[in-house]
Amino acid sequence: MMDPIAAEIVKSALVYASEEMGVAVRNSAYSPNIKERLDHSCALFDPLGHLIAQAEHIPVHLGSLPWGLRRMLAIVELEHGGVREGEMWVANDPYVTGTHLNDVTVVRPVFFRGRLAGFAANKAHHADVGGSVPGSMPSDAKDLFAEGLVVRPQRLARDDRVVAETVDLFRANSRTPEARSGDLRAQVAGNYIGERRLLELYERYGFDGVEAAIAKALDDSELRMRAALRAIGDGVFEATDFLEDLDGAPSIAIALRLELRDGSAELDYAGTSPQVDFPLNAVFGVTLSGVHYALRAVTDPSIPMNDGCFRPVTVRAPHGSLLNPRRPAPVSGGNVETSMRNAEVVLQALAKAAPQRVPACSGGTMSNVMLGGTRPNGATWAFYETNGCGMGARPNADGIDGIHCHMTNTLNTPIEAIEREYPLRVVRYELAEGTGGAGRRRGGNGLIRALQLVEGSARATLLADRHTQRPPGTQGGGPGECGRHALARRGEESQLAAKCTLPLEPGDVLTIQSPGGGGFGAAEH
Repeated sequence: MMDPIAAEIVKSALVYASEEMGVAVRNSAYSPNIKERLDHSCALFDPLGHLIAQAEHIPVHLGSLPWGLRRMLAIVELEHGGVREGEMWVANDPYVTGTHLNDVTVVRPVFFRGRLAGFAANKAHHADVGGSVPGSMPSDAKDLFAEGLVVRPQRLARDDRVVAETVDLFRANSRTPEARSGDLRAQVAGNYIGERRLLELYERYGFDGVEAAIAKALDDSELRMRAALRAIGDGVFEATDFLEDLDGAPSIAIALRLELRDGSAELDYAGTSPQVDFPLNAVFGVTLSGVHYALRAVTDPSIPMNDGCFRPVTVRAPHGSLLNPRRPAPVSGGNVETSMRNAEVVLQALAKAAPQRVPACSGGTMSNVMLGGTRPNGATWAFYETNGCGMGARPNADGIDGIHCHMTNTLNTPIEAIEREYPLRVVRYELAEGTGGAGRRRGGNGLIRALQLVEGSARATLLADRHTQRPPGTQGGGPGECGRHALARRGEESQLAAKCTLPLEPGDVLTIQSPGGGGFGAAEH
């Protein structure tokens, strides 16, 4: 048996290594979406594909990254005879990797003295991978292929040299080829850091020592998760919420039956709506991410994130449903909007079990904004960001204003980066005062962000929710205000749908207002 202190050192070193991988990706990235907004996640895995450490990056990658890695490895084994030393593999097919086409996954098998020792992997959101609109997330896509380039697992590196043909494939299918190749190389750099740190541990503690430490870390996380679930108490708890369709009607249901029993959690989505013919479907990896995020948030977020956390949890979603669609249903918005609503449905169910641990609903949307077009010199560009909203009020504190909640842990793009990189001007950026729900604890306020096209032609795609149904409060708290979109052209302003694509002319101003969070508890008089 490995010395307990050494085992703790190995566990902590693995977590730090995954964080250091993220720093390498950020520092090497070309696109503002990764460099400035930190829209990426990094992790380390054992030789069997079990998650052993994942950095605290993007919650929507919590369950999808390990789910996707195992599926990638299965395809590599079946179609290519398995992984070899000196390789890296890349894929973005959502039905393999577990999120949406913009999220490109890069995997590096790590060998120690000729023996497979594990995997370094990361997932990063590439701002444009082709498709019918700049940003690759068309609100009206009927199938996966309208959303952009689909890449099944293929080699990104062979004999420690980047495969130029693979990089060229991404470049040729993007409106921003230089950013695509630069971001891929940043992901390669992140995996090399993970490999280096993992090999340092094997050199110091030996193969058996590191394996023993990993096994102990996974077992410890499982024990702590089971204890935390047991402390909540047994019972069956149900919750249902709705997403808005393209016409704004809250018609798409996410229905959950959560059963807590003796330190385990079983989640059943049998009452959820069938998959839809526009991109709010969420592949099963995204569904898992919402579950694991909500459970960790309500139980004990300090439990080290690894495969042990997953062992007490069973998730079922009918095949062909919104949360487990059949290929080739479009899924770009499922990763961003449906993931948010799923997390809140899980939290609403948990609120019935532990009401003093769960906040009111947040603004409930990532307020996705995609802009892109052609400059006067013929160069093409693409911009993507999500916008913060109001956080739901907490049992012991007001909600936070203008923050990315739940499934995204990114930042808003700095104004300086937007105006340096794109033909855009930020003409308004402030909190939407008074949009948080009233209550004993006030919900957080949403944001207002207004972008003006300076030159050239462009198209905008907006993908948001909570524009017709207000984010609910809890325990007597009031709802937050809805979000809104508007276009100002030649002095006239018109309202826009939550999910839409439209052309832009120079001088047009696009305003995005995100929803506020719900209040907690009845207001005291």
